[in-house]
Amino acid sequence: MTLAPQTAAPATPQPPTTETSARASRSQWGRSALLLVITLLAMAPVLATVLLAFRPAAGSSESSLFTLENFERVFRDTDVLRWLANSLLVACSTVVVSVVVAAPAGYVLSRGRGKVIGGFSLLLFVFQSLPVITSAIPLFILFSRMGLVDNLLGLTIVYVGSTISVTTWMMAAYFDSIPASLEEAAWVDGLSVFGSFSRIVLRNSYPGILSAAVFAFLLAWNDYLVALVFLHSDAVLNLPVGLQNFFQQNATDWGGVMAVAVIMLLPPCIVFAALHRYFSVGGIGGALAGR
Repeated sequence: MTLAPQTAAPATPQPPTTETSARASRSQWGRSALLLVITLLAMAPVLATVLLAFRPAAGSSESSLFTLENFERVFRDTDVLRWLANSLLVACSTVVVSVVVAAPAGYVLSRGRGKVIGGFSLLLFVFQSLPVITSAIPLFILFSRMGLVDNLLGLTIVYVGSTISVTTWMMAAYFDSIPASLEEAAWVDGLSVFGSFSRIVLRNSYPGILSAAVFAFLLAWNDYLVALVFLHSDAVLNLPVGLQNFFQQNATDWGGVMAVAVIMLLPPCIVFAALHRYFSVGGIGGALAGR
């Protein structure tokens, strides 16, 4: 009589012990404390800027610890509103043009195949790796002959040219996460290539579009070197150059300088606060999973 081999019963998972739970809790608290310290160190310059902006100036009759007199003096005695308007105009124009051009270009890189597309992709990578300041002087010589120096239009053209390669790469990377099967289904239903691009791809690419738009906005908003080369008149200065000129003229007025810096910090913070909910990781790459 042969006995059938007995199979061992699967081991039931043991609940975590109190010691294991305590160790995991201590590890989590340690990581949280480390992240808090790193965040405070990174935010220290911003917090110092804000505190100095709202602190009364030396020799002021204001006795409170919190005051708006620095902002009142800056708005009254400087052209900060004009600088702000110029920066917003250039940054928003750069965003619109960059996204409008980068979206179809990124679609071609994502869906196209061939030596021409590969060469164009490599060319974009080369342009992306070059710092903008290396082309500032040649562009200044060229634009001076075209009447685009000391002009917001010329500065916008430079910013668009410097952001278009990166935004195209960003859009192409996001379009890769959208299955081509969705477009093929739209073609079967009678849509054209442009129709499927506008109705299927773009409508499912809002996080990618917003990421490219935020990148273009921050590059145009924070740039100082290119603006310093191209802008000279007080009427066309943007905030970074205007802040630097104000600092050179009022090196001891830290309250006023920090007030202008806080004004410069506000638009990017507002952009992130308004758009962060629309960002998501990945696309709809799993939309057809299992089909």
